[in-house]
Amino acid sequence: MTATQQLSPILTKFSYNSVIRTVTSTSHSPPSHLPNSPNNHPQDPSSFSSGSSSKRPLWTLPFYAQFFDVNTTTVLHRCRAALLPFLPRNPPFLDTLDGNPDLYGPFWIATTVVVILFLTGTISQYLSRQDKGHFAYDFKLLSGAAGLVYGYTAFVPAGLWAVLKWFGAQGVELVECWALYGYANLVWIAVALLSWSPLTALNYALVGLGYALSVFFLVKNLYPVISATEKKTSQTLLIVVVLLHAGLAIAIKILFFAHGSPAKKGDGGDAKEGNERLRSLF
Repeated sequence: MTATQQLSPILTKFSYNSVIRTVTSTSHSPPSHLPNSPNNHPQDPSSFSSGSSSKRPLWTLPFYAQFFDVNTTTVLHRCRAALLPFLPRNPPFLDTLDGNPDLYGPFWIATTVVVILFLTGTISQYLSRQDKGHFAYDFKLLSGAAGLVYGYTAFVPAGLWAVLKWFGAQGVELVECWALYGYANLVWIAVALLSWSPLTALNYALVGLGYALSVFFLVKNLYPVISATEKKTSQTLLIVVVLLHAGLAIAIKILFFAHGSPAKKGDGGDAKEGNERLRSLF
């Protein structure tokens, strides 16, 4: 028997074992390329962006929930920017939104203003009465405060945004306008807390200071957007913004912190005195 004939069975057995090991290892290893494998179809990074409102229908709750997804630190930072707009190092408020405007802060600020206006307006009425018997709470003050604050904060920014869109200004979105006006209401909390006294001159000074601070905040942030329109249009819009905000300040002073407030429940003399004060202002 030759050497080749002696090695033939050994080589055959070795080849058979190699094939068996190869098949076995292949059957246990996962396929690297399947038709529906995620590796073959990489996902678009934008699909993980939960903050994209374009993929959330307007009639669903998540669309509105995204505007309330904000932490306390962010809200406090925006409140500081609204209360101190005159500091030179403070960036414009719309820049602090960083493409993520919220309605959480504006909603609770407006609600706080409503409640405090009702409470301090009631205190002002109580201090200004002249021993007319039992004092009764006037809840018309509460509904009046809610209508004034919520209405102004909701409809004025929406109207301004619509006008800006009409004239081709693209620098601000509707939610950003709501956030801007909502945080501008923050100053009225401090004004309401200090304007409950029966001293008319002091109340006018406090309301005037609150108006000056809040209208400066609004004009500072709206001017770069409004100035994108034509010169006459931008001037007219700025005047309208200033006048509407002045109307809010006057309404707060007359309806809640005037001795003869038209919102005060009383006899005909009180109502007549309040009407005369309103006519004198306009």
